[in-house]
Amino acid sequence: MTITDHAIAPQVGHLIDGQAVEPTNLRDHPDPGRLSTVAARVAIGTADDVDRAVRAAHAAFPAWRDRSPAERAALLMEASNVVAGSGEELAGLLVREHGGVLWEAQTDFMLGTGVLQHTASLVEEFFTTVELDDDQSYVRIEKAPRGVAAAIVPWNMPVVLTMMKLAPALATGNTLVLKPSPFASAALTMLLQKVAAVLPPGVLNVVIGDTEVGSALTSHPLVRKIGFTGGTATATHVMKSAADSVKNVTLELGGNDPAVVLDDADLELTLDRMLGGIYTRTGQICFAVKRVYVPRSQYDTFVDALCDRVANYRVGHGLDANATFGPLNNKAQFDRVTDLIAQTKSSGAKVVELGEKLDPSGWDDGYYVLPHVVRDTDHDSTITSCEQFGPVIPVVAYDDEAQALAWANDSDYGLGSSVWTSNPDRGLEFARKVEAGSTFINTHSFESLDLRMPFGGIKQSGIGREFGAAGMAEYVEEHSIRRLK
Repeated sequence: MTITDHAIAPQVGHLIDGQAVEPTNLRDHPDPGRLSTVAARVAIGTADDVDRAVRAAHAAFPAWRDRSPAERAALLMEASNVVAGSGEELAGLLVREHGGVLWEAQTDFMLGTGVLQHTASLVEEFFTTVELDDDQSYVRIEKAPRGVAAAIVPWNMPVVLTMMKLAPALATGNTLVLKPSPFASAALTMLLQKVAAVLPPGVLNVVIGDTEVGSALTSHPLVRKIGFTGGTATATHVMKSAADSVKNVTLELGGNDPAVVLDDADLELTLDRMLGGIYTRTGQICFAVKRVYVPRSQYDTFVDALCDRVANYRVGHGLDANATFGPLNNKAQFDRVTDLIAQTKSSGAKVVELGEKLDPSGWDDGYYVLPHVVRDTDHDSTITSCEQFGPVIPVVAYDDEAQALAWANDSDYGLGSSVWTSNPDRGLEFARKVEAGSTFINTHSFESLDLRMPFGGIKQSGIGREFGAAGMAEYVEEHSIRRLK
């Protein structure tokens, strides 16, 4: 495998008004799988950078708004070709930034491409004007873009999560200022520089940075819409900042997704499909399986089979083709997950460490954690009730279906969920009772996503929806016009 070093690490600055800004005030971003090397050197933005980017987007808005939906759709399709063609060049850099394995980074580009294409295919129909004409009056209902939109995206799947905001925002005639995560800024910004080249100047802008950039963006008086994906705690600050000028917000937040295995499920098939939803991206996915409920009579059989499979996992650098998954992304995440594992061990639960270290000599030069299965734990334990966001999964035994449903719904979160059964009708009946934005039957991983399904959470897992027409609706205002006869 090839690991970049400081001498060849790319230097990446902001994108404002169609121009790549020469980076200054650079910060080294270490490779989470080789902390002794630098993946990229990225700019640290300021409130002034945000102001310039927002004003550029504001100036570009009228002309972009006035383009026809068909013209905007055509440019989104052109942008999708750019994203599709950039994966080979940038996926390796993305691995060195966020720690995922190569296929996960490549999937990020593929999913991002799909979001752009699907959104573009819906734009013209979405903007069909509603007209009502009767003896009393004529009513016309039009959709109008909000103006400058702000997007704040995390590091775990930055390409597709960006496109889930960029596509509906631009398709509906808004302009955009985006803040990448400081933990995965370089590859995404380099990609967006290419995307911006097919768009008019100022329609798409990027400012890299930390809290100062985020706060300046969410509080800027010219920003009318905020799309945020990240943690629930940060989202409360976004909402407070947006409240001062009553900005519209879409929040896609964390989850504590339950997977409920019913007593008629095929356990082998269930494990085949479920495991990808537990440990992919080292468990650092908002809608990953976070807790599993299994009938008590089948508990030991299920957990033993789960452990047998996970024992074959190999953990190493994301560019190592033999790695099942890579390191955690950053020190704060590493400390949180390892502390959680230690706390769970001290609670009396049985914590089983599994898997193999691919490079034991370099293990301490990265944020590596082996996969863990927690057995003999309770529904109300800390490990079960929190969002672990790491390669550790608790499995809880339940006594009857009513208890399993009650426990599945007993959470402040409500993003994703799944039910596993050999009876489709039974699965549908159970799924309809689950309190979540999405419930999957006999699947719970990347393959579960369907762009025709609105995606988002309830409770503390978010506000609003993404994907398709539902996602575009978040970026428009409805303008009603009535004329009396």
